[in-house]
Amino acid sequence: MPQPKADDWVRIAEGFNNLAQFPNCIGAMDGKHIRVKKPPHSGSRFFNYKQYFSVVLMAVADSNYRFIMVDIGSYGSTADARIFSASRMGERLRANQLALPESRRLPGYAGPPAPFVIVADEGFALTTHVMRPFPKRGLDVRRRIFNYRLTRARRYVECAFGILSSKWRVFLSSIQMDPENATLVIQACVVLHNFTRIHEASSSVDMEEFPSSSDLGLERTLHRRPGTAGIAVRELYADYFFSPEGSLPWQRDAIRGSF
Repeated sequence: MPQPKADDWVRIAEGFNNLAQFPNCIGAMDGKHIRVKKPPHSGSRFFNYKQYFSVVLMAVADSNYRFIMVDIGSYGSTADARIFSASRMGERLRANQLALPESRRLPGYAGPPAPFVIVADEGFALTTHVMRPFPKRGLDVRRRIFNYRLTRARRYVECAFGILSSKWRVFLSSIQMDPENATLVIQACVVLHNFTRIHEASSSVDMEEFPSSSDLGLERTLHRRPGTAGIAVRELYADYFFSPEGSLPWQRDAIRGSF
């Protein structure tokens, strides 16, 4: 799968901003368990928390439901965060080898430049370039709005998995192959999925709508350990989504009314 260049990342981010209203987002990430038959002498390595044997398809998808980066074949018993951390894409992200664009100010916002980020769920670690939701306990309106906006962007990878499974029906039952051959089948399906998403212009999925730091302070924080930097970036995005420049017209009243 070709490595995106800086211009490609910018184009992906524009797609997320236009469709999900999440600026500077370069992908939505999640893991999907692909059911396989139990490999001999494998113990519980392939046995996942859903109580079946699987290998994991870890993927980052764009707003057109295409897979940008994938890691295939990890043990089903391994946590998503650990798979991503050990994967080539995770290593390259930590080493700043993905040719990501320079940080940019969020649209219409006077705050500090924000780095380009991948959105993920609670199973992933918070870093400078990986955003996860705030913990669900004790959320105020500002943090609930951030979680809502992140979920709007993250659902694209879940929809990409759904399209993949519905089109390539090998995923609807257990793959009766050893893990090495099953991995090759998954790789082929991912490539074919991207091919059909590019060349089938009529193929689409109707998306159901879901009913501050200073410049110096953020810059100084981004040079600290990744966890601290991730917290600062997440707070920056939360400030933006709660501001008049970044909020959706109806979101404040709707989310405040849910308390």
